[in-house]
Amino acid sequence: MSNFLSSLPKTIHASLIITIILFLGLFYHNDGFAFDVLFWSWLARYTHVLVGIMWIGLLWYFNFVQIPNMAKIPDEQKPAIGKVIAPAALFYFRWGAAFTIISGLILAGLNGYLHDAMTLSIGSGIPKHTAIGIGMWLGVIMAFNVWFVIWPNQKRALGIVECEPELKAKSAKTAMLFSRTNTLLSIPMLLTMVAAQNLY
Repeated sequence: MSNFLSSLPKTIHASLIITIILFLGLFYHNDGFAFDVLFWSWLARYTHVLVGIMWIGLLWYFNFVQIPNMAKIPDEQKPAIGKVIAPAALFYFRWGAAFTIISGLILAGLNGYLHDAMTLSIGSGIPKHTAIGIGMWLGVIMAFNVWFVIWPNQKRALGIVECEPELKAKSAKTAMLFSRTNTLLSIPMLLTMVAAQNLY
């Protein structure tokens, strides 16, 4: 079992197999599902939650674990973080952000509230759409920060893109501040998302 679990691909494949078996069990226990808008909406929501966990989980890893502890790591060990761990984490971080936004927009479109939510329901006055719309806009701002501020600055800070030492230091600070901005926005964003599903 330990050989099996030491391999991430084998673990993920097994997890997917268990997920498919559970889905089929639920499918047949319910005498099947109609592959209608409700089903595709469920699939979009499942994807949205899955990739959202990847995105926000890594955001919180950076802000609660990596950044606060970098000063405690001896200088000779820091390249392991900057050259190996951080680039790998940033790959999943930025694509988690992209797929969270895409799946969220698809979900809103399938459920028929995309336009109303994106306009904060200012014409129709539906509180649920206002709440989810605020969450969607916070998510869009956060994803914009990931792709157009944090990632370009991290590339310079980590040495993926060569630059002068002064620019490298400035880029590291900018990336950190925008990552903190996303952490600041993440808790209110999650509040509005959950509120829209459960309070209305």
